[in-house]
Amino acid sequence: MTKVLVIQGAGMNMRGKAQIETFGATTLDQINEQIRGYADALGLDVEIFHSNIEGEVCNALYDAYDRGFDAALINPAGYTTLVGPLRGAITQVKFPVIEVHASNPSSRGTVSAIQPVCKGSVYGFGYFGYYLALEAVKNMAKR
Repeated sequence: MTKVLVIQGAGMNMRGKAQIETFGATTLDQINEQIRGYADALGLDVEIFHSNIEGEVCNALYDAYDRGFDAALINPAGYTTLVGPLRGAITQVKFPVIEVHASNPSSRGTVSAIQPVCKGSVYGFGYFGYYLALEAVKNMAKR
């Protein structure tokens, strides 16, 4: 079964609690529940990881690589504009990483520093964007 790491970045634990006008009232637990449902429907095995500490996210990517994961999705959230070690970690793992944002950060003038080192990105489709990214992973695994 295709194994996918889903990384929820800095501040995602505040979804449904803060900036509701931008990101809505859905909590991180509810988002993760939707992701698990999407993965089940697609026949994918997902592991979900959240941290507000960039180094922990890098370690999660390296650990997934060591454990033979096939892909990763990342909603970098607060890491979107950082140019620290996360970019390097994404380039060092040998599986595709897809950036996902429920909103469209570009519409708010945000330029992602993560997107150029990712296989692809899905912006602006709400939490259904995770499904679209998982579908892409499933299709890549068929090749």
